[in-house]
Amino acid sequence: MANIKSAKKRISVIEKKTARNKAIKSKVKTYVKKVEACITAGDKAAAQEALKTATSEISKAASKGIYHKNTASRKISRLACAVNKIA
Repeated sequence: MANIKSAKKRISVIEKKTARNKAIKSKVKTYVKKVEACITAGDKAAAQEALKTATSEISKAASKGIYHKNTASRKISRLACAVNKIA
């Protein structure tokens, strides 16, 4: 355990950041699951709406530095490709 005041502060700051990052990653995963559920159901209109919100959430996470921009772009691209494949 840290004894120095600044080290104690860093620990508490990192715990806050970790909690924030986990919450946002969890939120993104939830939106991705909603899109995937629409894809498996074959509902293209609902999938496109879910994709719109998921894309927004992934982009927000990338802008906050939780995901690398290329990772976010890849996730969005894969979801969009899957939605476009629905007949």
